[in-house]
Amino acid sequence: MFHMSRFENYSSTSENYDLTRQPAGMELILGALACAPRPLAEQIVLDAGCGTGNYVAAIAEKVGRMECVELNPGMLAAARAKLSDYAGVRLQEGSILGLPIKSSSCDGVLVNFVLHHLEEGSDADFAATRRAIAECARVLAPGGVLVVQTCSPAQYQEAYWYAALIPAAIDRALTRYIPLQLLEESMSASGLLPGGRLVALDEVLQGDAYLDPRGPMRREWRDGDSIWAVVEEQELARAIDELERMLGDDSINAFLAEREERRREQGQATFVIGRKPMP
Repeated sequence: MFHMSRFENYSSTSENYDLTRQPAGMELILGALACAPRPLAEQIVLDAGCGTGNYVAAIAEKVGRMECVELNPGMLAAARAKLSDYAGVRLQEGSILGLPIKSSSCDGVLVNFVLHHLEEGSDADFAATRRAIAECARVLAPGGVLVVQTCSPAQYQEAYWYAALIPAAIDRALTRYIPLQLLEESMSASGLLPGGRLVALDEVLQGDAYLDPRGPMRREWRDGDSIWAVVEEQELARAIDELERMLGDDSINAFLAEREERRREQGQATFVIGRKPMP
């Protein structure tokens, strides 16, 4: 059974991940969780594939208890260090394909930019993703809410400024992202009711570091977005050359401004919601 990311070495990137990555869409996430029958402050919420624990840290004090599952040792160690002072948080090593969580025990399940790591890009049926969704549905209590944060093709191509520099890599990465309609169908096949799609137009995943035009030149900056793990050496060299050119002729600001207009139209992420029906 496959567990680890198909393309990203998170044992390495975990060292730099938090330098540029921040939780996004928190109002949307909390709003979705609040639709569960139990009051938010009493809920048990699972972060499946919690990474370094950014979303856990942002949510833990607003809910009753957090269950956190992460397979990569580097990311899990970072999460343990970050969350050591949080009461009501339990971290476990485990896979989203076989969650070490009791059935029907969670009021909410969060899956933040995890599903594409399950795929190798050649499975049109997205079997691993479907298995993960079924596991999330299994651990939800009746009335519980699943929130999956992912990307549409238009968002990946238009809402990240550096996507224009590495279009071939973006296209390769998109083969690992389950189409939104197919994701919703997999939720329905797992017994969940559709809860709609939400988009946060005003937030960026890398915070203040996002618009650094020299960012792609530094590994620690690239470690904040897994797309760089599929960028080949020649592609990276061409991207850096293009950035150097724009920095040299002062066209970089106009380039970034044009890309920001596209981001504001698309948003960087889509939250797909499913709800487990009541008996």
